[in-house]
Amino acid sequence: MNIVKVEQHIIKWLTDYVSKSGLKGFVVGVSGGIDSAVTSTLCAKTGYPTLLLNMPIHQKSRQFKRSNDHISWLEKKHHNVSGITIDLTKIFESYSVSLPSQVQDDLSMANLRSRIRMSNLYVFASNYQYLVVGTGNKVEDFGVGFYTKYGDGGVDISPIADLLKSEVFSLAKHLGILPSIQNASPTDGLWDDDRNDEDQLGATYEELEWAMHYIEAKSGLPSLTEQQKSILNIYNQHHKTNQHKMLPIPVCNIPGELKNN
Repeated sequence: MNIVKVEQHIIKWLTDYVSKSGLKGFVVGVSGGIDSAVTSTLCAKTGYPTLLLNMPIHQKSRQFKRSNDHISWLEKKHHNVSGITIDLTKIFESYSVSLPSQVQDDLSMANLRSRIRMSNLYVFASNYQYLVVGTGNKVEDFGVGFYTKYGDGGVDISPIADLLKSEVFSLAKHLGILPSIQNASPTDGLWDDDRNDEDQLGATYEELEWAMHYIEAKSGLPSLTEQQKSILNIYNQHHKTNQHKMLPIPVCNIPGELKNN
């Protein structure tokens, strides 16, 4: 990957998009992870106003600190960047106590955190007339569907969604993203425990990228190891289960003869 040209291409794409949209800038939710750090840095480099929101909900202290450290780092580098921390924990708790206990399973409540954050991003986007910028990469968005529908998947634009996770890491190194973020275990930060993305997915990003390449190549290897078969099975299971996130919302088309009678 030509890292310099990829960086320039994304910055130009962002600049062209916001210019044509008639809006005034970008808002990005930062999590202390590599994807949001890279995305927000690319937005900052357009020169357009870029608002970074740190939105903890029962957040681990190290995740919270990485988010704030990134905001401070980017504010120092770019005059067009500003950051705000909004603790959404009380909103989440208030919402939670109003729900019947039988719907408060761990996954539903984790997704609720993501959807509360999405709503908060759009409050600021509406007020400032900014675009909400997605931070998902290609493996998450189009491979295994590892995101919350109408949560972190509820965005206006996705500048790094055509980059594999390994390519995001390469871009992060090139951009000089803080080492604490580059070296952190990837996590969505939606759980009370220390589980990371790879714990939830059952495979590493490197393994999932291999599966994507294998399937896209459409030329099977002569033989696969049991481990490779297992990885393909994990990838295919996530990909199939999460099609409802990745495909356009189905529309029931009414035949003209039914509407015109």
